[in-house]
Amino acid sequence: MEFPNIDPIALQIGPLAIRWYALAYITGLLLGWRYSLYLTKFPPNAVSRAALDDYLVWATLGIVLGGRLGYVVFYQPAYFVENPTEIFQMWKGGMSFHGGLLGLILAAYLFARRRNIKILMLFDLISAVGPIGLFFGRIANFINGELWGRTTDVPWGIVFPRGGPVPRHPSQLYEAGLEGLLLTALAAILIMKYRALTRPGTIFGTFLAGYGISRILVETVREPDAHIGYLIGGTTWGQWLSVPMVLFGAYMVWRARNRPAVEKA
Repeated sequence: MEFPNIDPIALQIGPLAIRWYALAYITGLLLGWRYSLYLTKFPPNAVSRAALDDYLVWATLGIVLGGRLGYVVFYQPAYFVENPTEIFQMWKGGMSFHGGLLGLILAAYLFARRRNIKILMLFDLISAVGPIGLFFGRIANFINGELWGRTTDVPWGIVFPRGGPVPRHPSQLYEAGLEGLLLTALAAILIMKYRALTRPGTIFGTFLAGYGISRILVETVREPDAHIGYLIGGTTWGQWLSVPMVLFGAYMVWRARNRPAVEKA
């Protein structure tokens, strides 16, 4: 199957080029913000709508700065030590999910301390809406024809423009489905049917473990970064970065389930 030739630039106005990748970030943040406002109706109603309005700016900075610095530190530290000025040239690409997550968590922690909000309750809301951004981000990866999968003979394999002449797994779409749609639906069910927000840390832990498991699975068919390649036993760096997420996420869920429910913040 040939790759659909989609221009990575969604809109061009003179010298101003708006890329699908940028639109994915903006759409994910805005939809996530609106959905988080809706979730405030479920007990224990721990975070005000006004606080979520203010947190949107903090979240944006945390994701963008954390994602870029994470890529620099986790994936190409030697290159950026030799080319430090390129760290700030974000238009050249290179963002790390794990770095973006750490940036988002740090931003949430600082914001919660500043606004006297219970940290785990804010983390739960963020974790419920975060997969929305992941979905749009992975769709943007597919449009850009990047982060493709390994070679395959499955009927839905795609020949990516920069991936050589052979079909490859559209691993970006696998991740959009697992990390995006599935985790969004799972968090919604836990909140709306099982009142998971009354046990702070449940959604946060579910997201961490769910993302980690999804990433470990998809990495089995995703092409590893060329400058890193395969590690011990054919594993990838993305899998190793995800293992601590699974373990810590499982611990957070266990911890939350063994504490009394909180009906009011």
